[in-house]
Amino acid sequence: MRLIQVTVSKGWRGHEQKIIYLYEAFKEYGYVEEQWIICPEDSETFKIATQKGMNVIPLNNKSEYDLKYAKKFSKIAKKLNADLVFIHNSQAHTLIVFSSLFFGLKLPLVLCRTLIKRVDTNFFRKWKYNYKGIKKIICVSYPVVDVLKYAVKDHNKLCVVGSVTDIAKFSKTQKTGILHQQYSIPSDYKIVGNIAAFSGFKDHFTWVNTVAKLVKRGIKAKYILIGKGPLETQIRNQIIDLGLENQIIMAGFRKDIPEVLPEFDLFLFTSNNEPTGGVLLESYACKIPIVAANAGGIPEVVIDNETGLLAEVGNPTSFADKVEQMLNDETLQEKCTENGSNYLIKNFTKEVIAKKMINELSEVLQKNKRY
Repeated sequence: MRLIQVTVSKGWRGHEQKIIYLYEAFKEYGYVEEQWIICPEDSETFKIATQKGMNVIPLNNKSEYDLKYAKKFSKIAKKLNADLVFIHNSQAHTLIVFSSLFFGLKLPLVLCRTLIKRVDTNFFRKWKYNYKGIKKIICVSYPVVDVLKYAVKDHNKLCVVGSVTDIAKFSKTQKTGILHQQYSIPSDYKIVGNIAAFSGFKDHFTWVNTVAKLVKRGIKAKYILIGKGPLETQIRNQIIDLGLENQIIMAGFRKDIPEVLPEFDLFLFTSNNEPTGGVLLESYACKIPIVAANAGGIPEVVIDNETGLLAEVGNPTSFADKVEQMLNDETLQEKCTENGSNYLIKNFTKEVIAKKMINELSEVLQKNKRY
C-alpha cells in the first residue's frame, strides 16, 4: 500500500499525535510499501514529522474551500502513485472531496473521525459525509459512530478503531519529585492533576468546583492544570472567585508530559463529551490512578471500579467522592493501575491499533482496486 495521510490542522493535540504514531507503526511493522504525510508547512505536524525524518510534504491552504489546494493535492497524489488517502480533519475532508470531484483524484478516500459532534447541521456537511468517494469512516469510539448515524446514510461505512498510545514514550512510572520541587509543594502533599486544552467539553469548571469541595474536606493535596486554550482566562477567574489561588497551579503548556505525568498521585478528568481521552491511556502507561467522567467514549477506556472510577458528569460532589475514595484506598489504587496497564497493552498500543487500522484500510483498497 502507498498511503497518504492528510491534515490541514496546525495545532498539536491527540489527533495530530495519532498521525505520527500511525506513521511510525506502519513503518515499523512493514504494513505499507511507502507513505507520506501532507500538512501545512507552519503546522506542528510538519515540524514534528520533519524532526523524525518522515516523508512529509508541505501543502498550505487558504481556507476550507481552497480549490488551488485541491488541484495541487490531486497532482501530488498522482505523482506519488498513491493508492489511498487517509483524511484526518474536517477541513481536509472538504478539500480532498473537492480534489476528487473537480480535479480527477481517483483514489479511495478514508476519513478518520474523533469528535462527538453532529454533522447533519446543513446540506453541505451531510453531502460531504455521504460523498461516494468516501469509502469508510473510521471512528475512535462508538459514541462517535452514534452521532454520525444522523448524517451518514450507509452505516456500513462506519467502524471503530480506538485511540493509540506509545507505551515506550510513557515508560516512566516512578516519581522523582520534580513537580514538588518546581512548585514548592510539601513532600507529604498528594498531586491531583489534569492535562487538557481549556475548551468547553473538557469542563474545567467542574474540575475547579471539585477542587473547592476537596479543599473544604481537608484533603492534603495540591492541584495542577496543564494546558492552554480559549477558556483559560475564565478558569483563572473562577479559581480567584473561589479563593483557590494557593491550591490550584496553572502550569501552562508543557512538552515534558512523559516526565511530569508520573508525578501525579491521581488523574482527575472531568471532560463531559470526550471521544476517548488519549491522556487516560497515557495515565495507564504511567500507572496513575484515574477518576473520570462517565461520558462519551470514556467508559470504553475506563472500566468503573476495575481500571479507574467513573463519576457523574458535571457533578463536583460525585467527583470529589470518587477522588477521596481513590486517594484513601491503596488496594483500589493498585488494582486499578495494574488492570489499567494490562487493558492498555491488550487494546490500545501502537502495535494493536496499527494492525486494526491497516486492516480497515486494506479492506477499502481491496474493494476499490485501481484499474
